[in-house]
Amino acid sequence: MTYRLELNEASIAFGTTEVVKRVSLKLREGDIGCLLGPSGCGKTTLLRAIAGFEPLRQGSIALHGKVVCDTQHMIAPEQRRVGMVFQDFALFPHLSVAENIGFGLRGRTAQAKQARIAELLTLVGLTDAAQQHPHQLSGGQQQRIALARAMAPRPEILLLDEPFSALDPELRGQLASEVRTLLKQDGITAILVTHDQTEAFTMADQIGVMNQGELHQWDSGYNLYHHPATTFVADFVGRGALFAIKVADRNSIATPFGRLSGKLPNGVRPGTGLQLLIRPDDIHLTTKQDGIYARINDRLFQGAEYLYTLQLESGDRFQCLAPSHQQHAIGDTVTLKLDMQDLVLFSDDGQAL
Repeated sequence: MTYRLELNEASIAFGTTEVVKRVSLKLREGDIGCLLGPSGCGKTTLLRAIAGFEPLRQGSIALHGKVVCDTQHMIAPEQRRVGMVFQDFALFPHLSVAENIGFGLRGRTAQAKQARIAELLTLVGLTDAAQQHPHQLSGGQQQRIALARAMAPRPEILLLDEPFSALDPELRGQLASEVRTLLKQDGITAILVTHDQTEAFTMADQIGVMNQGELHQWDSGYNLYHHPATTFVADFVGRGALFAIKVADRNSIATPFGRLSGKLPNGVRPGTGLQLLIRPDDIHLTTKQDGIYARINDRLFQGAEYLYTLQLESGDRFQCLAPSHQQHAIGDTVTLKLDMQDLVLFSDDGQAL
C-alpha cells in the first residue's frame, strides 16, 4: 500500500538538542491524522518538517511514496504541494472571500479557477459572502475561508497548526466537527497539531501522542483511551488514575480496591508489582452497602453528570462520573463498584503489558 504520508525514524535537532526523536508513522490517503501532546513536545516542529521548513538530522519523510526529505536532500516547501492552515488564519484583509480562496490557484484558466472557488464556497457554506472581506465575518467564518483557501489547489496533504486556538471553546468543538466533514467530502488527506484531546478525537482517524520529542503511540482515539501504550498516554488522554498493584495469582491482582479478577499477560508471576489504570467510567456509585467505600473529596457539576474526586482508606485518589441527580456532598462516604472490561496494566518502566 502507498501511503499519502510516511515518516521513517524522523529526527530533528536544533544545534545539539534533539527535539524530535526517531518518529515513524503512516497516514493513508483520505485519512485525517493528528499530533497531540503538551506544549513543547515537538509536534509543531514535526509539522514544519513535513511542510519543508525544518531539515531532518535522521530518517526520511515521504509524500505519496516520494521521499521529499532525508539526510541527503530536501525538496523545497513550494514543490511539495502541501497546504497549511495557521493559528491566526493569515487571510489577506484587502481581498474578498472569493479572492482569498482563489489566491493559490495559479496556472489555471479563469474558468477553471472560478469553478473551483464556487465549489469551495458551496462546500464551506459561504456563497453569499463571496464578495465580502474577512473583517466583515465572524471568527468561525474566517476559519472556513482559511480552510477553503488551503484546500483550493488540492494539496498532497493539508497541515493544520492549532487552527482553532483563537476561537472560544464552544465554537472550537463545533468547527472541529465541521472541518472533518469538509475534508472528508473533498477527499483531502490532512494532519492536525493540537494539545486539545477533544479536538483530536473529533477530527482524526489516527492520533499520535507525543512527549519530549517522542511518539508514544500512533493509533485510533478508541485505542488511545482503552489501550494506551504507555503510562504517559494513559495519563494524558482522559482522566485516568494509576494504582500500584501486585499480581496475586495467574488470574487476579491485589489492588487498593481489593482483589480483581481478569486476564493477565503471559509470563507475569505472582508477587510482581505493576500499575493498574482506572478510568472515571470504570467506576459506578451504588446504593448497596457491600461494595467499596470511598470519601468524596471534591465534585464538579457538568450538567448531566457530576465528576467526583474520591479517596480510598489507602489514601489513593481517583475520579468517577455519576448522573447529576445522584447528588453527594463533599465529605460524604459512598459505595462504589468497578465495571471494567479489561485490566489495563503497565510495568514499572511505564510500558503497557
